[in-house]
Amino acid sequence: MNAAACSLPSGPDIKLSPSQPGNGQSLRLRVSLVLTALAAAFVIASAALWVSDARTAITEEITAAHRVAAQWLAVSAQGTASGDPAWTETRLLAHLNAVGRIRAHQLEARDESGRLLYTSPPSAYKPGRDAPAWFTHWMEPGIPAMTLHAGSLTLHLQPDPSRALIDLWDDLSAAAARALLALAGLFIGSWFAIHHALKPLETVMAALDRTGQGNFDTRLPTDGPAELARLGQAFNGMARRLNEAVVENVRLTHEQAVARAITERLEADRLAIARDLHDELGQSITAVAALAGAIVQRSTDTPQIHQSAEVIRDVASRMQGDVRALLTRLRPPGSAQRETLDDAVRSYLASWSRHHADIELSTELFAGPQPLPDDITLATLRIVQESCTNIVRHALASRARVRLLREGDTLTIEISDNGRGILPAPGQAGFGLAGMRERVIGLAGSLEISSPPGGGTRIRARLPLTLPEPLAPAALPEGLPS
Repeated sequence: MNAAACSLPSGPDIKLSPSQPGNGQSLRLRVSLVLTALAAAFVIASAALWVSDARTAITEEITAAHRVAAQWLAVSAQGTASGDPAWTETRLLAHLNAVGRIRAHQLEARDESGRLLYTSPPSAYKPGRDAPAWFTHWMEPGIPAMTLHAGSLTLHLQPDPSRALIDLWDDLSAAAARALLALAGLFIGSWFAIHHALKPLETVMAALDRTGQGNFDTRLPTDGPAELARLGQAFNGMARRLNEAVVENVRLTHEQAVARAITERLEADRLAIARDLHDELGQSITAVAALAGAIVQRSTDTPQIHQSAEVIRDVASRMQGDVRALLTRLRPPGSAQRETLDDAVRSYLASWSRHHADIELSTELFAGPQPLPDDITLATLRIVQESCTNIVRHALASRARVRLLREGDTLTIEISDNGRGILPAPGQAGFGLAGMRERVIGLAGSLEISSPPGGGTRIRARLPLTLPEPLAPAALPEGLPS
């Protein structure tokens, strides 16, 4: 698979950025070094075996030559020592001079006073050259020298493997040079071969860079070698899932924004209605009550008018109570002044409990001593109000419980009763539950409506106290809906 075959089938062309220096060596350098090191280890092992075999051969050669030379000198020395006229000292020295150098040995002859009478000539093979001392010391066979007495002469036969060692050293040096050249060639060849083999990965890295920048429409081809084909399939699947996740995130963000806008509009309408009730209807009812009171005071002598005026005044008083109850629902306690959520919920529940004394109410309010954000406080109050209204209208319950619990950055709101239970099917929730769900979604929370095994209904909402930042349009990848 060459580099041209790895060009992306769709989307803008990938421009390779300069390689960034990493903390370690490149992969091709590491693999090249590993291959070269393995080959070097094989060469060293082979050289060690070869040197060991050569040392054994040299030892055998020197031992054989030493045995022959020792036997010949022993016979000659024995003849001289026995007084044989054919082997006098003079004739022995002449014979040694005639023989010359003995193979792989140095021979010396000295008289009784230690004066050197004869020494064998140096070898004519590679004269003046010797193997390094450390190599000679390491490779010499270690055969001891031999001393023989021939009358007044002393013959000293010393094994000399220097010529065999210089041959071995020359062969070893030449082999080492060839091995170094071969290893250098292997390293260079491996480097270029791996560089060519890894070249398609540059396209993969460029695709990863584009994906990291948010371009999830990038795709890799799935043809070519099996490994790169599987890599392309895995990358394309990852990019597709990332693209789907971003689209889903945009959709959810849009839905939350819509739900938040609807909730804000509903609250604005509630406040406007509450203001109109207080300013217009409230004042009219107060005026009616005042006029009825005046008529009551002035019609004491007219029983029929007096009684009708008292009825009008009582009805106006009840209407004022109903308007105050509506104002409490439309503009709950705590919405105008900064008080804690526990206090706001407790104030509403106290009013609700007075109107519904037949329902036993228990509360567990642990939202914390500090005021919470206005949207959290208002949403919580609306959830509690709607739930309590449903208990009165639908549950036929005798007991109810309201629970607030703050755990870290999450507020849990739970309202339960022992009534007949409601579990609306999806898509069949009433306007109250739908509005409740919209509020929770608008605050990135979760809402659960269930009927516990013991009966009744339980509404549980979880609201994050720290809202996530909405996704900015500039951060969206190219080609995605905004």
